[in-house]
Amino acid sequence: MELYFHNFVFGIYPYIALSVLIIGSVIRYDREPYTWRSGSSQLLRRRQLMWGSVLFHVGVLAIFAGHVVGLLTPIAIFEWLGIPHEAKQIVAVVLGGVAGIMAIVGASLLIHRRFFDARVRAASNISDNLIIVLLWLQLALGLGSILVSLNHLDGSEMVRFMAWAQAIFTFDLNAASYVEGTHWIFELHILLGLTIFVLFPFTRLVHMLSVPVRYMWRPGYQVVRAKERRAANLHIPAE
Repeated sequence: MELYFHNFVFGIYPYIALSVLIIGSVIRYDREPYTWRSGSSQLLRRRQLMWGSVLFHVGVLAIFAGHVVGLLTPIAIFEWLGIPHEAKQIVAVVLGGVAGIMAIVGASLLIHRRFFDARVRAASNISDNLIIVLLWLQLALGLGSILVSLNHLDGSEMVRFMAWAQAIFTFDLNAASYVEGTHWIFELHILLGLTIFVLFPFTRLVHMLSVPVRYMWRPGYQVVRAKERRAANLHIPAE
């Protein structure tokens, strides 16, 4: 039973999570485009929102980029570049730790604001509250996994997770075997991360996909008509 659960979580659940993430996001964008937003409450308790949002977003973006590059870059490329696993592990621990602390401090500020300010709480919904708490827990697990990683600075554990992540995208039927017997905190971190992928299309997280690229080439000016000018342009006949 335990082996079946392990194979499901790390061999089948990733495909379920990614499918729900992609298909659900497309359907929501097509059918409910006006809900495709962050639902900002920046007019309420703005100072705390600014600090919390900046720390959280910078930290999370750095963590996300690190995970994508660190897990999905083929091991052969690091070997070709002459980057030993030990060096990569140390960089991941240091940079991941800094980004993780920034993100969890920001998330803590956002949670405090959301749950302890009556106006913000009234403007929030269940999905808003749930996702920020789950993200905080995910960040806490990530920081906890760094403490475990200090016992594996040779990079051996990291290589196993790289092999697992790349096996998922290459449809390797033995993907789950790569992470068999790893520390529970890593496994729980992966499980919660995949669950956040499942919830992604149904929460405000979808705004992460709306990168304002078009603003890079739009005209740098706006045409604004003053009220007096508009009135002057009206050809009102003289009495």
